[in-house]
Amino acid sequence: MAKFTIALVSVLAASASAFTAPHQHAFRSSALMMTEQESGARDPIKVGVIGCGRIGIVHLGAINKAPGVIPVVVSNPTVSKAEEAAKTFGVPKFTSDAMDVITDPDVEAVWICSPSQFHADQIKACAANGKHVFCEKPIATDLAETVEAINACNEAGVKLMIGLQRRFDPNFLRVRQAIEKQEVGETIIIKTCSRDPAPPPYDYVKGGGGIFNDMAVHDLDMTRFLAGSDPIEILAVGSCHIDKSIEDLPGSEAFDTASCIVRYPGGVNAMVDVCRQSSYGYDQRAEVLGTKGMIATDNVYPNTAKIYKGDFTGNADMPYDFFLSRYFEAYVTETEAFCKSLVEDTPVPCTGIDGLIALTMSLAADKSAAENRWVKPSEIIQQVYCESPDSCSLLANSDVFPEGFKPVEDIKDINKLIVPKKEKEASFMDKFKSLIGV
Repeated sequence: MAKFTIALVSVLAASASAFTAPHQHAFRSSALMMTEQESGARDPIKVGVIGCGRIGIVHLGAINKAPGVIPVVVSNPTVSKAEEAAKTFGVPKFTSDAMDVITDPDVEAVWICSPSQFHADQIKACAANGKHVFCEKPIATDLAETVEAINACNEAGVKLMIGLQRRFDPNFLRVRQAIEKQEVGETIIIKTCSRDPAPPPYDYVKGGGGIFNDMAVHDLDMTRFLAGSDPIEILAVGSCHIDKSIEDLPGSEAFDTASCIVRYPGGVNAMVDVCRQSSYGYDQRAEVLGTKGMIATDNVYPNTAKIYKGDFTGNADMPYDFFLSRYFEAYVTETEAFCKSLVEDTPVPCTGIDGLIALTMSLAADKSAAENRWVKPSEIIQQVYCESPDSCSLLANSDVFPEGFKPVEDIKDINKLIVPKKEKEASFMDKFKSLIGV
């Protein structure tokens, strides 16, 4: 067991890096680089979608327009929603059972757009059936299950892409590009803010994992995306100002406002603030101060119209007040990116490791707020112990410290929990086509 723990292997360094090659995480135009002629040289890749709610419909619409990929089956527990989606997008099959999508012999890849509590099991089922996976975040609500799901895909040799859609937003991508090209010099400070138009209902907050896991996780991941490196430690605080009814909930579920400081290598600090209510619309901005200047994004508005009056000058309308409106283009672009990865058989631009580290950061922030101290991500990682790639558990759930377990010292050692991805063996037909030059 000790040997296995030490040898739980590392993923390719590129898989775990906060920075991926620019051509892999491209701007909107590059996601459409597959021409009809290029994709027409191959048979279309047949895919299925699990979940026909708001997010599922956005992804399904994007799949329907992407070259080289065709949806063949959709599912939803309320089968009428699946039927309606199939009719709208011309999908030949629909079902109420997600396993019908996962086990469909025609399906090569699956989009998982179901509620979070089903993600891990559905990812594992996809891996067991040899299907590539796109999964909305989170991979799982539990750290150990997250590791198991990633390992299942790596052992099966299938792709796993996680939907951290803000990485595909053109505004944040432009900031990232400025950092890569050092347009504002060396990074000094990163700032992000996320403020929702209105607080969610009590029942949504209850059992949701708290403000760091269900809200700030996007901003924490964005700081890593912009910093281009892994965090050293995190300090977080939270409070309640908007909805006093949640104050009786445990831990960070009682917060509707929170702030985080994240330390990165080279003395770079990132600051995050989140709030569940913003009276002026959906507030989503980022700023990077560098040694030669500063770059910042503004909010996104339905139009560019401005009003000029004696007592007011500014935008005629409020910013978008709903996340699907604000990030619609980002959701479409990330879907196109996964389609491109499938068609061209290239690495996905947002990996399972990215999803795992985002969850680790949010859990570190939660622990920091609870204990009022700086928390290193390694403190969170070392709680996970794997007897085998598909059997992991949290040490907090065990009375006995496992023999042979060696706690990791750095977030980069998170790779020790992950098995390397196996290359999927080519089918007889693929080998035959290659032999005859098709």
